[in-house]
Amino acid sequence: MNAPVDAGLLLTDALVAVGRWLQSTGYAFTTVTPATQARVNARADVAQARTLRDIFGWSRPFAAALLPEDVLEPMRGASLLEQRLGGLLRSRVRFSTLDGALYAHSAWPTEAADSVFFGPDTVRFAELIRSELQRRALPRHARIVDLGCGAGPGGLSALRLAPRGASLLLTDINPRALRFAAANAALANAEAVSFASGDLYEPVDGDLDLVVANPPYLNDPGERTYRHGGGRWGEALSVRIVRDGLERLAPGGRLVLYTGAAMVEGEDPLLRQLRAVLDRQAWPWQYRELDPDVFGEELEEPAYADVERIAAVALVVERPA
Repeated sequence: MNAPVDAGLLLTDALVAVGRWLQSTGYAFTTVTPATQARVNARADVAQARTLRDIFGWSRPFAAALLPEDVLEPMRGASLLEQRLGGLLRSRVRFSTLDGALYAHSAWPTEAADSVFFGPDTVRFAELIRSELQRRALPRHARIVDLGCGAGPGGLSALRLAPRGASLLLTDINPRALRFAAANAALANAEAVSFASGDLYEPVDGDLDLVVANPPYLNDPGERTYRHGGGRWGEALSVRIVRDGLERLAPGGRLVLYTGAAMVEGEDPLLRQLRAVLDRQAWPWQYRELDPDVFGEELEEPAYADVERIAAVALVVERPA
């Protein structure tokens, strides 16, 4: 009697197989915002894929002849292909490059509740982590946690900059995200990486030298996991990460949060809530805007009727050694 097939392991293996092949071709793609992707794909001359970037970056329908059978086979086995009109196929996975690494994530448009996000926010998040670890290096044997890791770029970026002996825990409430993160760790040849399913700090034990997080920060009408942050304007998850995380930091430990803040009449309600939490500890912290205007299309939603803009912001909190 055959053993039952582990669908999650099948997915991870397929992502690694496709990713390894793409790496061998020199593939590179920078993922843009959903609005830009829609505008570019609406052009009449790009309706059908001609290149690997069209297939795995722009998420365009393609003829099977464009890919070798040893790439199509694992994609079929892991349900990563969808049939389109005219005998065409469409990939259910995208691959993007960042700092020389390749990351698998969900195809555009990311409409499913368990979509695995990657985009310009990811690029800013990785840059924030890089600048922070260049400012002050992690200790040997550092314990790093990426909360709500998604595809894993935050934690994997931190691990790449950490000294030998550091370990990384990638956590997410979305099982599909953890499968993508496992594949991306394999594609990066990353060592000392473990994975845990759970809500924020729930599956995390012990003191931490670095917590990184890029949580959902929008008020999504469909409350999709990868987008919806809770609260009036999507801020609730970010506040929880800071509130519950301070006590988890080891002496000298840091929390690096990348998130979004809805600005109302020139004021920042997220900062007001974070300050109420941070003022309970006399620890150094820095909060700054990284981009003053992101996801402007969200302002058309009723939940944002009073919001002037959404800013990408960064918070770094340090526990004294």
